[in-house]
Amino acid sequence: MAVSAGAAIHDLVRRLGISTRLNEYRVLTDWSEIVGEQIARVAVPERMERGILFVAVASPTWRTELSLRRMEIRERINTALRQDVVKEIRFR
Repeated sequence: MAVSAGAAIHDLVRRLGISTRLNEYRVLTDWSEIVGEQIARVAVPERMERGILFVAVASPTWRTELSLRRMEIRERINTALRQDVVKEIRFR
């Protein structure tokens, strides 16, 4: 039975148990598409550690604004990735 390359890769990623790690990487690489251009201009994701996303923010004013929108941003990310990857966001 023939299997598509995409299905084979998906199966391999699942069997290796690295799907969560790949999605954590996607948070960093797909940030601007997920959060939008306006937020991406003032906030840059630095790293993911055990479900915590660390984000560098351009100014204290933006840090406050993004902190107030923390839950919305987390929901956007998890919805885009179809997995509960980000448990918490810390803006710096």
